[in-house]
Amino acid sequence: MRPFTRTLSLFAKSLVNPSSIASPAPSSKPLRAILSSYLLKRTMATSTSPVLKKPLKLACIQLVSGADKAANLSHARDKVLEAAKDGAKLIVLPECFNSPYGCDYFPSYAETLLPSPPSKEQSPSYHALSAMAAEAKAFLVGGSIPETDPDPASKKYYNTSLVFGPDGSLLASHRKVHLFDIDIPGKITFRESDVLSPGNKVTLVDLPGYGRIAVAICYDVRFPELATIAARRGCFALVYPGAFNTTTGPLHWRLQGQARAMDNQIYVAMCSPARDTTASYHAWGHSLIVDPMAQVTVEADEKEATVAWELDGAKIDETRRNIPITTQRRFDVYPDISQGKISFEEPNAPK
Repeated sequence: MRPFTRTLSLFAKSLVNPSSIASPAPSSKPLRAILSSYLLKRTMATSTSPVLKKPLKLACIQLVSGADKAANLSHARDKVLEAAKDGAKLIVLPECFNSPYGCDYFPSYAETLLPSPPSKEQSPSYHALSAMAAEAKAFLVGGSIPETDPDPASKKYYNTSLVFGPDGSLLASHRKVHLFDIDIPGKITFRESDVLSPGNKVTLVDLPGYGRIAVAICYDVRFPELATIAARRGCFALVYPGAFNTTTGPLHWRLQGQARAMDNQIYVAMCSPARDTTASYHAWGHSLIVDPMAQVTVEADEKEATVAWELDGAKIDETRRNIPITTQRRFDVYPDISQGKISFEEPNAPK
């Protein structure tokens, strides 16, 4: 097929410059139209469709996290092992699962992740997550934890997700790219940028035997560019540990998950902390999984819970076959953002 496509491309160039053809026959006009139509359709299509090689059970664990980090890590372990016992092979923890969520807490709970791997003294959460993944024999998206730069003088902190494989090895890390800075008068004001620094990359993670996922954190879900790039680079799922609140949660949490699934025709998982009304920040909860047709397959309420669903590549294929937007895009009219300047690597990030 490639030599034929190359021949068509060369012939199309000759159509742009008719003088390059010595004596075009009158009968070449219909062929010219056919070739032009063919090449136009080629420009409309995207060549990357997500591949899920076999069904995969995904579980989102909705936890309450208190002031005791060791207790938070122990509780997370118990729930991860429960999910694995129930057949989950991809397990997701919430944003800031090892600590309370809030700008006042980030510095005191932050751990040093560099140089990688850190020692147990530097990052008890890193080692706890690695051990959980190995014990569960599952892929583990470790929600997120506050990270501190190894240079104290820098005073840099990040909101960082660590992804581990079934053998306990670190597969990837994602620092929250878009910081949660909002002001809704009379409702909520929050400025993560007062304390945190942003990450600077799109995070794609290969899960051997299954395919590829993308990982981002909470406010990142509001920026569809990350999701679009991930889907066009072959991801079968978008995974968002997040902590929407009781103002933005009922407005947009479910809607954002469905929108990202609908736009990209892949699965979306959103994992929240459970709501603790005694805490300074009230998480919305409602962890959920959305299928490629943008249907919410399972959703928690605000309390502690685990929600799980089996992801199936056939559902992605069916959705894209029935509503074929992947072959109807008009990149002759607008650009394909997945082919622009994109950062997939970040210097001095845990890896």
